[in-house]
Amino acid sequence: MYEKILKPIFFLFDAEHVHDFFKWFGECLGRFSLTRWAVRKCCDYEHPALESRVAGLNFKNPVGLAGGFDKDVRLTQIIPAVGFGFMEVGAVTRYPFGGNQGMHVARLPKDQAIIVYYGLKNIGAEAIEKKLHRLTFAIPVGLNIAKTNREDIKGEKSVEDYAATFRMLAKYFAYVTVNISCPNAQDGRLFQEPQLLDRLLAALSKEKKEGPVFLKISTDLTNEEADKIIATCEKYPFIDGFIVGNLTKRREILSLKSSPEELNRIPKGGISGKPIRSFSTNLIRHIYKQTQGKYTIIGLGGVFSAEDAYEKIKAGASAVQMVTGMIYKGPMVIKRINKGLVQLLERDGYSHISEAIGKEAQ
Repeated sequence: MYEKILKPIFFLFDAEHVHDFFKWFGECLGRFSLTRWAVRKCCDYEHPALESRVAGLNFKNPVGLAGGFDKDVRLTQIIPAVGFGFMEVGAVTRYPFGGNQGMHVARLPKDQAIIVYYGLKNIGAEAIEKKLHRLTFAIPVGLNIAKTNREDIKGEKSVEDYAATFRMLAKYFAYVTVNISCPNAQDGRLFQEPQLLDRLLAALSKEKKEGPVFLKISTDLTNEEADKIIATCEKYPFIDGFIVGNLTKRREILSLKSSPEELNRIPKGGISGKPIRSFSTNLIRHIYKQTQGKYTIIGLGGVFSAEDAYEKIKAGASAVQMVTGMIYKGPMVIKRINKGLVQLLERDGYSHISEAIGKEAQ
């Protein structure tokens, strides 16, 4: 019903307005036990083969909602009913930011992709903290933190900006993702440079650690750049793993089918969805092989089906995240992915999802 009827209607309207509608609607559904129950009856799927312990956290299945969809902690009460095993909110920054100038998001249907140019739009750490006192979470909820996208926050101020958000909010969440790979902020990727990353991790490692901490890195990294990041992280046991990857601005390598007119609606935006699937999977495989499974990896980028998720798991990911796949396939896709994963495990003779991790990276 979603793909044949609802999606064609939604795709007639501005993508950001539709996103805002779904956040409002999801928040409404999450307020009442009856609506949560109804959504769960339609969408949820459980199987013991999918239950796993990832970096010390219990996931009912390996499919999570990625950061970027629920920036302001509005959907934590309904997302468990949709069938996700975990979710991530944010990116949250120390100070609120209204977003980049111009259009923030546009669809590329021919490529099953999205152009994103929010620029870390969010209500800020203080406003988020006020919400958290009255919330309880039915699944592990992670916090994605980034640097406030303001020109007056640079250098050591940037490090303290990250640290302040961590200090304020980490205690409320199951895990924290340190996002150093946003391509739409004025210096959103500087901390992928090893010297700056070292300064950031040195500061964050002094903060009280409540749960696992992941580093979100770019899909665009070369193997050599990834190796330098790994070498820096090895100095800090504070880091438990990586989320691979993020949006890409390297449109020239994606073989996009969309017209120049479609792409130029947001010329500076990053691309998500199907076109980046293989790039993120290849980086997952490289990191898993280089670290021999030492770090937990969560795979992100182009997950639309059970086969896409399984590909990333066999490359070395312990779990996967998605956003764009849900936009194109609808909320029932999570159930289809989880059911499909069970079938793929049975086909390959595995009794549990953990047995498949990294099997094609060895």
